[in-house]
Amino acid sequence: MGGVWLAARLDISESLRARWFLFYSLVFGGIIVILFLFGLSESRVTGFTGLTRLLVTYIQLSMAILPVFVLITTVRSLAGDREAGVYEYMLSQPVSLAGWYWGRFMGRFVTVFAPVVLAMAAAVVWGVLRGAEVPVTHFVWYCLLLVSLSFCFLGLGFLISSLTRSSDVAQSAAFFIWLVLLMFLDLILLGVIIRGQAPAELVVTLALANPLQVFRTASMILFDPQLIMLGPSAWLILDAFGSAGYLVWGVFYPMLIGLVAGGVGYLVFRRGDLV
Repeated sequence: MGGVWLAARLDISESLRARWFLFYSLVFGGIIVILFLFGLSESRVTGFTGLTRLLVTYIQLSMAILPVFVLITTVRSLAGDREAGVYEYMLSQPVSLAGWYWGRFMGRFVTVFAPVVLAMAAAVVWGVLRGAEVPVTHFVWYCLLLVSLSFCFLGLGFLISSLTRSSDVAQSAAFFIWLVLLMFLDLILLGVIIRGQAPAELVVTLALANPLQVFRTASMILFDPQLIMLGPSAWLILDAFGSAGYLVWGVFYPMLIGLVAGGVGYLVFRRGDLV
């Protein structure tokens, strides 16, 4: 555990000095400022008022921005370390492979998750100061969903970094994976399946295999428990999970993908050539 902690501290300190972290923090902080400037916390739309609507908008924007930021910055950093010979130097120190790998994993998780949740917490504090009602339940579930999404794409990023040998290849692979998931999210590929008269159960199952779609649907269910926005497919989801069950699934499934991907990445990292 000492090696994990030291590696985590190293990664956090490196990230705090990096330009990408400053830009990353400004993006999420800027989103909150823009949402307040547009008056989302003071407007009423289809019954949603105050911070509830602001948090709904923020979480949907986070879903679009967080994955690509996590993937690109993670794979570029780790693959760049291999190209620069940092692995050879760091692993000559008295730290185990497992301690270094999982320490980097936990350190990077802190740096990608903290700006997102702190910006959301700042919005809640500002809303409280202005007398707005705080949707505590929504805030807690959104934090859990963001933890799950961060873990998911962090694990994928570490897996890509372990499999690739250069930062250029790693970035290309990360961007390709993000595009594939977005295509499933927007139902482009699923539309082709539907045109082929595929069973509705198969279409919904393929959609829910996408962690981005699981995150999106789970965030929707907090303000739309009947998932009216999804149309008839909502009945298949609610019959299989129920509202509360799907929220738990929305937290558990992406996190599981990230942990499995990170574990496979560690096995590849441990057995591969580190220089």
